[in-house]
Amino acid sequence: MDEYRYVLIVAVMALATYPLRLIPALLVSHLKFSTYLRRVFRLIPYTALTALVFPGIIFSLEEHVYIAAAGALCAALCALIKLPLSATVILTVCGVYVLLLL
Repeated sequence: MDEYRYVLIVAVMALATYPLRLIPALLVSHLKFSTYLRRVFRLIPYTALTALVFPGIIFSLEEHVYIAAAGALCAALCALIKLPLSATVILTVCGVYVLLLL
């Protein structure tokens, strides 16, 4: 019974949030932005990754600070060569995992 309740909660949350994401996407697609604003919007995923994930990287591996720093460096290098955000996260997690196994 609990599984159906969770599925229902997720479905209702999806129905509630989808229009809130769709409407701005439809409206913004018709706007023309300056070169500066387009550049700023392209940098938002990397900025969000840094602001949200970096503190978690350092504090999640307190006993392995050097491995955490290597993971942060891996993420920064992936971002510098402009890999997609998903690839950056996957490569960084795999790199940290390999270093933890060594």
